[in-house]
Amino acid sequence: MDTASPISAASDALAGEHSADENSHNSQLHDLIPFVIRDHAFAVFTDQVEGTVESKPFAPLPRAPAGVIGVACVHGRMLTVLDPAALLESGVASWPRNLPHVIALRGEEQFALAAEICRDTIRVSAEDIERGIETKLPADVAVGLVRYGGEEILVLDTNKLVSMAVQHKERRRRRF
Repeated sequence: MDTASPISAASDALAGEHSADENSHNSQLHDLIPFVIRDHAFAVFTDQVEGTVESKPFAPLPRAPAGVIGVACVHGRMLTVLDPAALLESGVASWPRNLPHVIALRGEEQFALAAEICRDTIRVSAEDIERGIETKLPADVAVGLVRYGGEEILVLDTNKLVSMAVQHKERRRRRF
C-alpha cells in the first residue's frame, strides 16, 4: 500500500501542473467540505470524499475504539463511521439512531465520518491553511487550521484519522 498522503500528493500535482505565473495565482486552491460535531468545526479535502448523505441509521459495534461509532450503509457499501470529535473530548458521545450526516471517504478502506451539520464546499488557498498548529488531536491528525466566515475550522488528514481510530486493528478493505 502506498503510504504517501493524498493531501501531499494533490499538492505536489497542483504545483507541478502549472507555470510559475499560474502557481502564484490559482494553482494552490483547495476545496474543503466543512462539518460540525459538538461545537467543533472540521473540514476534509474534497478529493478524499466519495460523497455525503443525510439521516443514515447505523449499527453500533461492540468493543469498538472510542472514535468508532458503528457501521452504516452508504451507496450500497457498509462503512465504519468515525467520530473525529471523540478524539478531542474524553468519553464517547451519544448519537441519535439516524446519523444526521455521513461523509463517505474514498479508498480501499471503508470508512466514513459522522457529522451533526455538513456545510457546502468551500475553496481556500494553500496559504490560508495554518500548518504546525497546536491541537488536542494526537499524531498529527490535523493538517492545519483555516479561518473562514469568522470561524476556525480544523482541517483533518483522513488517512491519519483512520489509522489512529482503529489503532493497529485489522482494517476492512474493499474486495473486488
